[in-house]
Amino acid sequence: MHLQQTKHASRASGGPQYYFHDVPDHVKEFLRRRGACPVVLQTPYGIATSKLIAVGRDHKLSGAQVLRGNVGHDRIVAGGRRSIGEEIRYWYGIDDGDFETIDVEVTIHSKGHFIVVPTGVKMRARKREIKLERMSAPLSFHHDHQSKLWREQISTIRDKAAADVAWASAQINRVVAENRASDARHILEADLLRAAGALSIFGVELSPYLGKGYDCVKSTIQFLKLPIYPCPVEIKKRSQGFTYQVAKYKELPRVLVLCMDHDYINPPEHVDIVALSTLAEYLSH
Repeated sequence: MHLQQTKHASRASGGPQYYFHDVPDHVKEFLRRRGACPVVLQTPYGIATSKLIAVGRDHKLSGAQVLRGNVGHDRIVAGGRRSIGEEIRYWYGIDDGDFETIDVEVTIHSKGHFIVVPTGVKMRARKREIKLERMSAPLSFHHDHQSKLWREQISTIRDKAAADVAWASAQINRVVAENRASDARHILEADLLRAAGALSIFGVELSPYLGKGYDCVKSTIQFLKLPIYPCPVEIKKRSQGFTYQVAKYKELPRVLVLCMDHDYINPPEHVDIVALSTLAEYLSH
């Protein structure tokens, strides 16, 4: 399945448009039934909201209204200033130039989100396709899974600032040790926020701790040379304590759970987990 860029030679008449080709039946049926729906885009960090809109071939947009229309192509249109090609260029760090095709996979989340996953792009000025890696649980770091993105970020920071990494390691190890002490049962989960300064060394910036909704809802992450990624963070002593939020929160199903120990069996998709105990051990070696 791929998107074909059109109107590359005439940006003044509306800019590039992107039509679907080789669309699987389940995606066709979804678009025919819905007419149009917002697009959630997969980035190197995980899913992110966008102002893109997927529109079926028998519908068109008139402002915020979805109307019947004989366009003849399933497509993705820009609801804001950036087309899907420009969104992919932004998140994946692709050089300027017109796209010829964008290989994508589409999944329809149980909450109704239309998730577009780019897997490769072909530029008009290049012969070779650029492959886009799809990482599993890209922000997770615990005893079962240490993501490639995290490992590359730690290695990069260590090469640039070994002393900073040593300091961060000592801080995180201290928080872990004190939470593991025999008299630690009365320590509140918010105590994990003492590791915030150390985490910032690696590009994880925790926002203020709130008493409603996600704990640190305006947190951001920036790894390697990628752009800043906004992602809410939930603070838990043990990751299995997050189960009630799964049913409670109805917005985009994306969150990072920061915990002391990971024991959540089969966490939902798009919920990444960082266990400070595992991160402390990894940094110590």
